[in-house]
Amino acid sequence: MVQVRVAGVALDATGQHVILLKPVDALPGEGTIVPIWIGAQEATSILIAVEGAVAPRPLAHDLMMSLLETLGASVEKVEVTRIDGGTFYAEITLSSLSGIRVVDARPSDAVALASRAGAPIWVADAVFADAGVPDVMAAEETEENLAEFKDFLDHVDPDDFKE
Repeated sequence: MVQVRVAGVALDATGQHVILLKPVDALPGEGTIVPIWIGAQEATSILIAVEGAVAPRPLAHDLMMSLLETLGASVEKVEVTRIDGGTFYAEITLSSLSGIRVVDARPSDAVALASRAGAPIWVADAVFADAGVPDVMAAEETEENLAEFKDFLDHVDPDDFKE
């Protein structure tokens, strides 16, 4: 397992959201990243947590954290365990009064919870081998993307996410 951080959330050429996971000790533009395609709502939720922003109303992952806290549970770690047919799988390890529990989850939900809880995020070595790509993004591009996402967060309207 490799401990990672959220290096960013980006849009691919088709407008799909991608979360970029990078080893915690790697510098921008160096090493390998694991891109995982996620939904728009999950991308927003992760960005809000990573940026330390507060949504006007609790998002689904905020509710999940509230439920865990109310039940005396905490997120210990998140692991992206495998990739099968292009689908990523993750697990959330919870600590509660009844002991340690491991819950199957989508990576986007797991990362959103870990980002709120300050829990470590790990990616299996096999996932890095199968899905990792060289990080060729220059530092200035990273700062540009971050500025765009901050602007998005500043202007996002909760009504944009109504079905």
